[in-house]
Amino acid sequence: MTSSETATAASSKAARHSKWRPALRLRFVILFIGIILAAVLSLPGETVTTKYVNDLFIFLDGAHRIWSGQVPNIDFHSSLGPLAFYIPAAGYGISGTLSGAMPAGMALVVLLLALIASEVIATRMRTSLGLPLAVFLLLAAAVPVNPGEWIGELSFAMFYNRIGWAALGLLLVMYLPRQPDQPRRQVVDALCAAVLSLLMLYTKITYGLMAMSFLTFMLLDRRQFPWSAMALAMVLVSVGIIELLWQGSSSHLEDLRLAGSVSGDLPTLRDMADVILKNLADITVFGIFAGLLLLLRRRLRDILFVGFCVASGLLIIEQNFQIVGILTLGAGAAVIAELLLRPQGCTVQQRWARGLPLLLGALILPPTVSHAISLTLHPVYAVSGKGEQLALPAFEGIRLVPMWSRGQYDFFRRYNASMADGAAALTALGGPVERVAVLDFVNPFSAGMDLDPPAGDSPWYHWGRTIDRSHFPAPEVIFADAEFIMDPKSPIEIYTAGGMREVYGAYITERYVLVSETSHWIIYRRR
Repeated sequence: MTSSETATAASSKAARHSKWRPALRLRFVILFIGIILAAVLSLPGETVTTKYVNDLFIFLDGAHRIWSGQVPNIDFHSSLGPLAFYIPAAGYGISGTLSGAMPAGMALVVLLLALIASEVIATRMRTSLGLPLAVFLLLAAAVPVNPGEWIGELSFAMFYNRIGWAALGLLLVMYLPRQPDQPRRQVVDALCAAVLSLLMLYTKITYGLMAMSFLTFMLLDRRQFPWSAMALAMVLVSVGIIELLWQGSSSHLEDLRLAGSVSGDLPTLRDMADVILKNLADITVFGIFAGLLLLLRRRLRDILFVGFCVASGLLIIEQNFQIVGILTLGAGAAVIAELLLRPQGCTVQQRWARGLPLLLGALILPPTVSHAISLTLHPVYAVSGKGEQLALPAFEGIRLVPMWSRGQYDFFRRYNASMADGAAALTALGGPVERVAVLDFVNPFSAGMDLDPPAGDSPWYHWGRTIDRSHFPAPEVIFADAEFIMDPKSPIEIYTAGGMREVYGAYITERYVLVSETSHWIIYRRR
């Protein structure tokens, strides 16, 4: 090789490396952000909540059940996927306390999402778009606030929705082909897509169905067919292997069928119109991105992609306990901006697209800032010692903190007082106390008092959503080995308590005897 050829080869190699450097920097920055968010969540080792205390108990109860040897959808039942309970159980194992279960469990999820984002976003997006999107999605997963709610409404309630939104947003980024200077790694792409899909599928099935629909849609792209086909195959094989180990799929489907019979109706036009009106600002901004894409590119796949971003977001938020915050719009807008800013030999397209990064900020900056403040508030309050300690002994380190909603604080303080009263009543009965069932939204006593949990029941009952007068688990199933049944006089969810009392009252009267009554509870023991 001549000296000129050597110089040319060296120059070409240096040019390739210079192109890779921005992607490499973005990869490390995303990973670093994920580590910081996980540390902010987990290092205090405590949980602060201002609302939805009862919802938090669902997952602490599930974690306690798993560490007691129970298996989701086999020993206890829920329409949520098993990961909704294994994630807090993993956090419980890492932290060693129930107060650290949710922060540590979510820290693990954030690290996983950051690892995938560092591959998916860094290889497909420029830094000016990819970095804000990564921060937006990772914060959405990490923050202990229900999407669309106020900064101070801290709670790990419904954390599975935040995981689903963030994972689906990352999957949407894979609509973009890798940047031309990035090596084609079909197996890596397939693995990322499969992990995201399985995470959604086994956390909450509605997100999983959207993920599978998206992977099927990606088969239409000749360039991305290999990794999407491999990802689908990986998911199907993984589902088979998981079923061999878990053996709970049929039971889970039955739990889903029961919940679907109660609240699984398709949304009406009035419902969808209400969701659209409440999210009209975000939909309008996304409409600008979509309009430019369809005007300048005019491809059928782009029309389908835009439709998927809107339809999946609307369907998910309509069945969530959520009013605003369709995260697929922010992710979809970032993908559209990247598509239009890529060199296509079209000067008109480039000129129209230059302002899109700023417009993207109008869509994702407000929730990003709100989530960042909320996530900062959690460790600040965790280390401050402020608030009221939850009454049950195993809940040490979980505190109810007043923020701006005094009514919520007073309501949950009364619930905390009722838990203390119930624990004292159980202790006063004498002898071993175990397998306690509660006629209410949730049972705090098994986890909070470290009792053996009953089998066959559910960590979560919600009248009108999971059970009603016509659809409810048989009493012979949910009370199969319950030694005690606690009937609340001041329940956390009055309709659930009243409904359960109505459908199970005759069974309880026949097979249980009243052994104690306090200002907050009526306690029955098996005859």
